[in-house]
Amino acid sequence: MATEFENNTWVINYSQESYYNRKFSLEADGRLSKGDKTITWVNTYGLDFPEEFRKMVLGNELDDFLLRLLLNPNLGNKVIELEDQLFLAARILKTEDNELEAEQMFFVVAKDFVWCIQEKQGDHFDWIRKRIFDNKGIIRKKKADYLLFFILETIVNNYKQKYEEMVIMDDLVYTTKQEPTPQFMVEVEQKKAIIHQFKKAGHGLRDVVVKLESVEVKGFQNKYFSELREQVNGLLNEIESDIQELESQINLFFSIQGHRLNEVMKTLTIFSVIFIPLTFLAGIYGMNFENIPELKWAHGYFVLLGIMIFVAVVTIIIFKRKKWF
Repeated sequence: MATEFENNTWVINYSQESYYNRKFSLEADGRLSKGDKTITWVNTYGLDFPEEFRKMVLGNELDDFLLRLLLNPNLGNKVIELEDQLFLAARILKTEDNELEAEQMFFVVAKDFVWCIQEKQGDHFDWIRKRIFDNKGIIRKKKADYLLFFILETIVNNYKQKYEEMVIMDDLVYTTKQEPTPQFMVEVEQKKAIIHQFKKAGHGLRDVVVKLESVEVKGFQNKYFSELREQVNGLLNEIESDIQELESQINLFFSIQGHRLNEVMKTLTIFSVIFIPLTFLAGIYGMNFENIPELKWAHGYFVLLGIMIFVAVVTIIIFKRKKWF
């Protein structure tokens, strides 16, 4: 009866001449190194298989330090050289939908096998499998180091594609025409959070690739990873550029909004200054004292109205000369 570990594990074994692809069996496929010229790719979904991990490590005479590493679900990004194997831990963004989630991935690599362990179901490696099955390119002519390079390159390319889908900076060009509503500010903050998630994931992957460039493990060539580092750097440069663009757009947005507010306040202030003395005059002659001599003037209303017009005109002339409007 198949165990849960076997139900969540697949094995692909290939050479230049042939391949097979099937559900993993501890009894039939537990030996990762076949002792021939074939390459074995084992892919496991799930980290909660301590007994099966122990059987795999001990049954393949791998360094028992791997057990300690594989049982740590929060290892982050690491590259550890063992005697004849290489251990990689990488914190990867899952991008199957718009809800970005992080997952821990482990790789145990030797010259003739790659054991890939993913925390969650699903990946973007089907195109690699198809190239193996169809014998396209040179993948079936290369060793496990090239397969590892292909897997990591697929992760980088997936980051690029998903980043372009989720972070379109052209959407922010129109921000100067928007009002600072709570909904708009939430959208901006969500955009910033997505960008920083990709930035963090990109930096972690770059750290792994940089370490891979300098490893010295028997049968492992690190020449492929210089190109991969350039790809990761290209993605990070694009992210940094978008962060600067976003910050610039946000600063411009608030500068324009501030300028609009200043113009409104300036207009209100000018009207206030014009009408304050008029209100003062109206307030004096609106008092209920009986002994206000001017109230008895036959032309008092027109005199006061003329004074108010004169005061308003003089105030406007002063503002014009000072170029306040």
